[in-house]
Amino acid sequence: MLAMTVAMGASAEEAGGLTWSAPTEWAAQPPRPMRAATYKVPAVKGDAEDAELAVFYFGQGQGGAVDANVKRWVAQFQKPDGKPLEDKDAKTKQEKVNGLPVTTVEVKGTYAGGGPMMGPSAPKPNFKLRGAIVEGPEGAIFYKLTGPEKTVNGADKGFRKMVESVKPAPKK
Repeated sequence: MLAMTVAMGASAEEAGGLTWSAPTEWAAQPPRPMRAATYKVPAVKGDAEDAELAVFYFGQGQGGAVDANVKRWVAQFQKPDGKPLEDKDAKTKQEKVNGLPVTTVEVKGTYAGGGPMMGPSAPKPNFKLRGAIVEGPEGAIFYKLTGPEKTVNGADKGFRKMVESVKPAPKK
């Protein structure tokens, strides 16, 4: 399996009874509180800042309802005039991936962050979030990609491939 993972150009990760493969160009970061994994997504030409993919797993029955998390992620963004975004400003989709329920969300605007420990110190205009919430047998895993809009757009294919790679981990 390891040889196959390396051949696919990705590293396999695991949390909450699920595995996924992140693109090799996304650099795995050191462990951080409350995160199953963190990846640095390199900036595309024209962007001064990298994007970040944070993977959260809080345990079975933890982390809140899918809809509540989508609303919280949307609330981390503002319109250019500083007004809050509304649910209709975000694109959401429900689907099944490898038999697992997945909700994806896409939102852009001025990123105001997720509180004192979770976001930037100053609002960041022209940012985007691509998120996926995968409902696994041991609880949900939350994939949250945030960064400059062009860089996040450039990471779309890698993000999609990663989400499509999520599957139940082999029983140990």
